[in-house]
Amino acid sequence: MGRKIFISYKFTDQKVLSLAPTSWLIPETTARDYVTRLQTLISDDHIDKAEKDDESMASFTDSTIEGKLKLRIHDSSVTIVLISKGMKEPYATERDQWIPWEISYSLKKITVLGKTSQTNAVLAVVIPDEYGSYGYYFEQDPCPHCNVEITRTDRLFSILSNNMFNIKQPTYGNCSNHTPNTIFYGEHSYIKSVKWDDFVSNHNHYLEVAIGIRDSIDSYNVCKVI
Repeated sequence: MGRKIFISYKFTDQKVLSLAPTSWLIPETTARDYVTRLQTLISDDHIDKAEKDDESMASFTDSTIEGKLKLRIHDSSVTIVLISKGMKEPYATERDQWIPWEISYSLKKITVLGKTSQTNAVLAVVIPDEYGSYGYYFEQDPCPHCNVEITRTDRLFSILSNNMFNIKQPTYGNCSNHTPNTIFYGEHSYIKSVKWDDFVSNHNHYLEVAIGIRDSIDSYNVCKVI
């Protein structure tokens, strides 16, 4: 039996690597096109994509947002959030954008018709930008002694960054070229990040890792509010 997967993404973000040659007959690739690829890839799982067409939230109350999201997220067990270069609207608050709310409700226990859901596993799948680079999110550390990547969580919505590097008892590296307690090992984040190319090559593995982290939720300081 497949899992029900909820996908959170920025519908119109075009700062993503093209999935096909573009022409006047073929529109530019957006993050939405990557959802279509996911549907094909994860055919054994039921996917409920967060189809919102960038509907404005400006006039929505919290209760209206709750009503729109509760039923869609309630019976899912995994949330995939697609990280893309233009996922954040620079002139809108986080409370006025969909992704933070979708992550918040994925992390909360939701009651519908007397049935309470559990916290979802959440996996951040990072899409390459329009130049085919992951450098906007993953940066290679120049240290000559250790092979680590810098994860630019500062470029994410707060509810995402607050659920990364949030394990209660972290395991640190001891490279003398780095400030103490800044190099993390193991599954240090409740929301794990994975590159799109790595995910599509072994998606079941990464989904199982995310579920395993969810099953160890008490080991993490999970932030559920925007």
